[in-house]
Amino acid sequence: MATIRTYPWTRHFLGSPTGHVVHLRRGRVAHEGVGQAFWFRPTTSVLSEVPVDDQELPVFFHAVTADHQDVTVQAGVTYRFADPVTVSQRLDFAVDPGSGETRPAGRDQVTGIVGRRAQGRAADALAAMPLADALTTGVPRVRDVLTEALTTDPRLTTTGIVVIGVQVLAVRPEKDVERALPTPALEAVQSESDRATYERRALAVARAR
Repeated sequence: MATIRTYPWTRHFLGSPTGHVVHLRRGRVAHEGVGQAFWFRPTTSVLSEVPVDDQELPVFFHAVTADHQDVTVQAGVTYRFADPVTVSQRLDFAVDPGSGETRPAGRDQVTGIVGRRAQGRAADALAAMPLADALTTGVPRVRDVLTEALTTDPRLTTTGIVVIGVQVLAVRPEKDVERALPTPALEAVQSESDRATYERRALAVARAR
């Protein structure tokens, strides 16, 4: 976060090593870059500070499989603002001239843009899978789909956002379905146990005879 000190009629801006500041004075770029320090008048200046370090965005959403089962996808997207000047023009990363804090509106906009695109692509991929496939191979398949989609999305590239990586942590069904999934396995184990018990009893009877 930048540091702004207040003086009579003017203020001093001291940027951070991970923030790219764009200082507009009367609509024109007066200062621009990382780690900038300059004087400015709040009545004639507009400041934006875009982070240049890697950003992590957790993504949670629901999708429906081919057999009409609801699943929850837990993923994470790593991205970077490759063109801070374009980002400052397209998204709201304005700096409060009093506190030096960047408004959260810009990050909220990124969350909406990336989240909607990730959800749309993943939903299309899962809609073509039955639940069994979604639970067994859904994680790598959804990860590959999202990686290809987000790294080439024109809205992200024209905004100055570059997606570095996508991680899909889990594809999980509803709780009731998840609790019911172990039942067939338990039934198979119980059936095998009953069969073994019956065979032992039958062998014991045969030996007794």
